[in-house]
Amino acid sequence: MRKLFGTDGIRGVAGVAPLDETTVYAVGLALAHSLRPLSITPRVVAGRDTRESSGWILQMLAAGLRSGGAELVSAGVLPTPAVAYLTRRHGFQAGVVISASHNPWQDNGIKLFGGDGFKLADGVELAIEDVIFRHAITAVAPPLESLPALIDEPKYAAEYLGFLKSLVPGLSLAGQRIVVDCAHGAATGIAQELFGALPGNPPGGFGGDLLLINTSPTGRNINDHCGALHPDAVAAAVVEHRADLGITLDGDADRCLFAGARNNVMNGDAILLLCARDMASRGLLTGNLVVATTMSNMGLEAALRRSGIAMLRANVGDRYVLETMQQHDAALGGEQSGHLLFPHLATTGDGLLTALVVLETLARSAKSMEALTDDLRVYPQVIVNVKVREKLPLQGFPAIAETIRQAESALAGTGRVVIRYSGTEALARVMIEAESEAAMRLHAEAIAGAIRAELGA
Repeated sequence: MRKLFGTDGIRGVAGVAPLDETTVYAVGLALAHSLRPLSITPRVVAGRDTRESSGWILQMLAAGLRSGGAELVSAGVLPTPAVAYLTRRHGFQAGVVISASHNPWQDNGIKLFGGDGFKLADGVELAIEDVIFRHAITAVAPPLESLPALIDEPKYAAEYLGFLKSLVPGLSLAGQRIVVDCAHGAATGIAQELFGALPGNPPGGFGGDLLLINTSPTGRNINDHCGALHPDAVAAAVVEHRADLGITLDGDADRCLFAGARNNVMNGDAILLLCARDMASRGLLTGNLVVATTMSNMGLEAALRRSGIAMLRANVGDRYVLETMQQHDAALGGEQSGHLLFPHLATTGDGLLTALVVLETLARSAKSMEALTDDLRVYPQVIVNVKVREKLPLQGFPAIAETIRQAESALAGTGRVVIRYSGTEALARVMIEAESEAAMRLHAEAIAGAIRAELGA
């Protein structure tokens, strides 16, 4: 069982284990060791988000890599998917991203990509952990103040920008007003260049056609009441500016959500429905199949079925969605949180790429996103997060197990019960979906209360 890596790399409070200087140095050393069979001097490309801790974490990781005989190239502040793209394109042995995605600024993380641009498999991460705990963790990390400053190479950001623009040749947003929430995160710079460069937009992306908000990172305001975790912010901006559409990204821009002109937020389920129908109409949806997760709403499954499209459910986590997609040769998959996977375009979720795909789809159809998804009936769904001391098997607690059993029995055929631990935080997530909102809330609070009583932090 992995001790450091969660569903999306290593994550925690910056400066506290496992993101203390010693462990970060050990991760770099262990990663270098794992890459040595691939090259005498492995090369690793790295990107980071805008948190104030991202710089020193990357410096210490680079020191560990150098001690292990590897070389690190810094691509600067860039979205997570940009690093995945660059790793594969330039033949780096690995890619590293310093980011805690949608978490608050105090947190940070280390995400790793293999040379193929895909996130490392669970087994590879486990092997790196083994090296860390057997050897690397005993190494002495150099003083942070003695480490050389990293020099960013801006050519990589320009290259990623060129890749994004190449996906939508000729796309024009003329006549539309669109708001983009950058969450004070990693996409801030690239989004201004990207949307400003599209036909129909003024230089820099500001003005009548397009407005970018939350683009002033301070190191401590990433995701702060903005971005994909707070889509109400972009929804309000759409109403305020009388815009046609809102797009909101998370801190590392690997996911995005949308808001329509009627102040309604459209999550990953709506995006999947829109993209699935468009791809199916153009013969691009292999097997007429979409992969979602256990958290996707029952309404998505029903809407897809009406369009002759089947839906499979994977475990939560874009790596598990991708595994299921590869097993079934699926061309589209994603999560309700806004991670969308288009394997014919990219190896990982990319919020900016998803935004461009959706904008192109809307332009092709000459309809609004609301019009294209207006038959998506969303069953009442609630998610209750419970802070826990430890992530112990819930079935080992009779009171919790019985409360879950009662909910499953009561909702059989009319709802779903999904209980899981967060892969990145000390949380138990209780998701209940039901035709009856009263029943949904009753069972959600009962299960959350049982977990709180036994395991609450």
